[in-house]
Amino acid sequence: MVLLALQGRLSGPFPQFAGWGDVIVGLTAIPLTAAVARNFYANRGAVLAWNILGTLDLVTAVSLGVLSAPGSPLQVVGETIGSTAMWSLPWSNIPTLLVPFYFITHGIIFAQLRGPIGRLWSRRAARSSGGSPLAR
Repeated sequence: MVLLALQGRLSGPFPQFAGWGDVIVGLTAIPLTAAVARNFYANRGAVLAWNILGTLDLVTAVSLGVLSAPGSPLQVVGETIGSTAMWSLPWSNIPTLLVPFYFITHGIIFAQLRGPIGRLWSRRAARSSGGSPLAR
């Protein structure tokens, strides 16, 4: 989206916030993955923070895309180009395929952090430190 904005095919706040947000979330996922591979429990809070950031980025992107779409009854941003480039292939795959996929993926990560895997790692860390998993 940042590239489309540089080409003048997207305008308004949509490509800046959504595009740079995607870049930031994607680039932070790389070192986070390496850290989690070494020690999940120690980095569990970082995974939660990253997951919240990624989810908020998606919500912001969808909101700004709708609010800057020409002809949308919810259009607030009065730019002439808006988010029209997202209506044609291959760019239309982002809102129709990738955004729902990433929403589902972030939901799965939240469930895993809260569910059995998160509790399993909590118990292992508590046993190795000698504390109770309920005390955390």
